[in-house]
Amino acid sequence: MKTAFVFPGQGSQSVGMGKDLAEQFLDRANAVLGFDLKKLCFEGPEDELKKTEVQQPAIFTVSAAAFSLLRSKNISCDVVAGHSLGEYSALFAAGALSFEDGVKLVNLRGKFMQQAVPAGLGAMAAVLGGEREMITNVCLEIGNVWPANFNSPGQVVISGEKDAVQKAGEKMKAAGAKKIIPLAVSAPFHCPLMQPAADQLAAELDKIKFNDAAVPVFANVTAGPVMTGSEIKRLLIQQVTAPVLWEDSVKNMVAQGVGRFIEVGPGKVLAGLIKKIDPNVEVKSFSEL
Repeated sequence: MKTAFVFPGQGSQSVGMGKDLAEQFLDRANAVLGFDLKKLCFEGPEDELKKTEVQQPAIFTVSAAAFSLLRSKNISCDVVAGHSLGEYSALFAAGALSFEDGVKLVNLRGKFMQQAVPAGLGAMAAVLGGEREMITNVCLEIGNVWPANFNSPGQVVISGEKDAVQKAGEKMKAAGAKKIIPLAVSAPFHCPLMQPAADQLAAELDKIKFNDAAVPVFANVTAGPVMTGSEIKRLLIQQVTAPVLWEDSVKNMVAQGVGRFIEVGPGKVLAGLIKKIDPNVEVKSFSEL
């Protein structure tokens, strides 16, 4: 039975995270970023920690520390994957990206994503209990709204212009979706409105050396394994505007023999999604090992 390490994305943060675990990594992150990420992780305030350009390096750093802890216990994996931002943590774990480059990139990625759409113009919403095909068709019909995350059966997130997201949500409810939950996010992630962020990120990725991965990384954009540095870089640019194929990624890992998933980082969001995708696999948090 193969083991996958999976790494969480935005929304997994909480004040106090990383204490007794990530001190050394947070000191390294501070040196790269030029602001006190450690203090924000340990003491908050929560509103500061929630900022996209702070939240992304914070979750990346705590995830990297959690991975390091597993490695010190000789716990290894056969494949890795991460949800959105978590893909960078997965690439660090696979040896494709250095810690310092990763921290720098996710901080910039957060800034670029935040700046891509003026505040208040974009929105995201979780569609619960709706058919995937129906959700995709309604988005096409309304325009300026797109599926952003295929998280698990019955949970798809949509993203786009605020009015379009609202209209699409109403139409999806009428077409059989059980619930539409507006998300408290600062920008419409993983949709074509993020193109300015993708362009800026591409310029930064050009400056970074990506190694070939030591284990297969299941990419958000394709839901399939990737290992070469050049392909990893190409997919990271696409990832900013493309939907996160999380449900497909988990199913494809299972199809390739993965029977155990370990969530490496703060929170247990991915564990919950994986249990919904496949109730037969073993799912654990790194802190339980």
